Amino acid sequence: MTATVTATVTATVTATVTATVTATVTATVRIAILQQNSDFIAIDKPAGVPTIADRFGSDCVHAQLQAQTGERLWIVHRLDREVTGVVLFARTAAAHRALSMAFEGRQVAKTYEAWCEGPTPAWQTAHWENTLLRGKKRAYVHPVGKLAITEATFEGPAADGLSQRLLLRPLTGRSHQLRVHMAGAGLPIVGDGLYGAKRPFRPAEIALRALELRIAAGVLSATELRIEAPPLAI
Repeated sequence: MTATVTATVTATVTATVTATVTATVTATVRIAILQQNSDFIAIDKPAGVPTIADRFGSDCVHAQLQAQTGERLWIVHRLDREVTGVVLFARTAAAHRALSMAFEGRQVAKTYEAWCEGPTPAWQTAHWENTLLRGKKRAYVHPVGKLAITEATFEGPAADGLSQRLLLRPLTGRSHQLRVHMAGAGLPIVGDGLYGAKRPFRPAEIALRALELRIAAGVLSATELRIEAPPLAI
């Protein structure tokens, strides 16, 4: 029998909001390109490096990729430092506007793979919805926060034989949204000690991967664009 659960996920932490300062750095590793055309480059973001420079001026994927390609690239969206997978960069100002509007207008469908700790879920699908506020290091549930919605599907045991594998589809794009929702459901992502996980994954990485982006028809082309990254592996 297929079960569906709808829940409001809660988590409580103390946090302070801070600003972010950008910086330009020199490329140090070669970034794997998954797909590209005249409008965008889609890459497989490595763990341990932020998508854009943080307030400390740390190395970042954006600067590395610009150095690697020798061209100016526009930031469309980002992944957390500890997260791997599909990230898009626009190649033109027009593509940047179109993609930014598509993300804001929910014309880009995102799918993530997560390996989690905790018991085997009693449900097949779940809908998590609450309001999140971003603090200095983590996000937390707060009544004046922004709406965060995630749909989850339980896929069975993960490849490591110790974890559970879920597919997550965020319908909003709040900072740390998936990490908060998973922790609040009693299923912290492997390696995510910030949100209560006990087991490590890999150095500087949590078991959360941006697996697929689907850009709706009409945004950049007459047909839907689909960009995929390989799944998580041991």
